[in-house]
Amino acid sequence: MVETLRLGVAVMGNVASVSLYAAPITTFRRVIRKKSTEEFSCIPYIIGLLNCLIFTWYGLPVVSDKWENFPLVTVNGVGIVLELFYVLIYFWYASSKGKAKVAMIALPLLLVFCIIVTVSAFAFHDNEHRKLLVGSIGLCVSVAMYGSPLVAMKKVIQTKSVEFMPLPLSLCTFLACSLWLTYGVLIHDIFVGGPSVVGIPLSILQLALHCKYRKRSVVEESNKEDMEKGNLEMGNVEKNVTIHKNGNW
Repeated sequence: MVETLRLGVAVMGNVASVSLYAAPITTFRRVIRKKSTEEFSCIPYIIGLLNCLIFTWYGLPVVSDKWENFPLVTVNGVGIVLELFYVLIYFWYASSKGKAKVAMIALPLLLVFCIIVTVSAFAFHDNEHRKLLVGSIGLCVSVAMYGSPLVAMKKVIQTKSVEFMPLPLSLCTFLACSLWLTYGVLIHDIFVGGPSVVGIPLSILQLALHCKYRKRSVVEESNKEDMEKGNLEMGNVEKNVTIHKNGNW
């Protein structure tokens, strides 16, 4: 019964986490369409990539005992592909300053991951110490990942607009955190459930900000569209007047 419950929560956690990793697709459609990263931050995606790399390594038999943490490998394997995809798109459409920022953050973090893999694989000779090293670092990175939207939340409060903090991302974060906290408790693994202790309150705060500023953002977007429509109509009127004056009516 307990094993079935663990499996069920793990499957739901996988689905929620894949949804979390896939949520920014709408954001990057906008980036590609506008050929600009606008005010979006690259930090959540780079830290997300590092988090997926570390927990994929944590779930492999090299660190864990056989395949006891196989659900971590499947979901974070998908996460690696998606997060890398986002970082590369961000880098491609970022300004020169933005490209430098991505490189300055991503390259050192990838170097850190390589060091973690090397040390855990060769400096320790038992799963217990490997899990302790990789899990502790993964715990810190996960907390940083869940904390990275604080940059976006600060901007939301300053601008009173949720334009650059997508709602699907906040919803999926809350759901994924809740499920992985449950799974971590069931398997008695603090490194799996621990990050969600930070992630859940932060995701609730994001949802609260959406509730507070969403209506204002919708109204402003509607006003912006009306203004653009009005300017277009005014331009057509001026064009017709000019044609009339030139005798080409």
